Amino acid sequence: MNTSTNKHNMPYAPTETTDLYPESDGKPMADTDLHLYWIKRIQDMIETYFSQNPEVYISGNIMMYDIEGPMRTAVSPDILVAFGLGQKFRRTYKVWEEGKPPDFVMEFSSKRTYRNDLDEKMALYARMNIPDYFLYDPDRRHLPSPLMGFRLVAGTYVEIAPDSDGGIRSEILDLNFHLTEDGLTLYNPRAQEWLKTRAEKAEAEVERLQAELARLKERT
Repeated sequence: MNTSTNKHNMPYAPTETTDLYPESDGKPMADTDLHLYWIKRIQDMIETYFSQNPEVYISGNIMMYDIEGPMRTAVSPDILVAFGLGQKFRRTYKVWEEGKPPDFVMEFSSKRTYRNDLDEKMALYARMNIPDYFLYDPDRRHLPSPLMGFRLVAGTYVEIAPDSDGGIRSEILDLNFHLTEDGLTLYNPRAQEWLKTRAEKAEAEVERLQAELARLKERT
């Protein structure tokens, strides 16, 4: 019998640290295709909006740990945004190593998660001093309102009232979140424009160039 082993095929041996701070909680990224679609779409919009700022870190479904040691709490936000950390790949988000918690977190609530999103997660994010916490219910059946935003005030989350046109503003992102008939979208009040995904922005640029080329041809 051949008892030789190939060291290159040996499984990864977890260390004490990886046991304490696993990179996955074993749960799916989203409960349904609808939830996954909106998580990816909103994260794409935010990433595209901040794409020219290399100091903004944006991620989703990454394991985040609040304190060092066995008393730590693990949570995996659907979307998180942290300013001043830099755009690099991370395996986990350890607050004490990064030097700060995220500035914004968002959860996409479902029948399975909405109670936890409004209770334990909200309390944890408040303890972590995360300034803005937003919730979106793609099914529009479980949260008290399909879109909810909370701002941390003196250690407690206070619900953000919609503005005159129905948007809910994240001061930390400088963006407004809006419910539409089709779902959820984001608005940049400074530029007075709706945010696009990377693909939509590229498509719009192609259309603009084609229109400009057509105008030039008409003049010749």
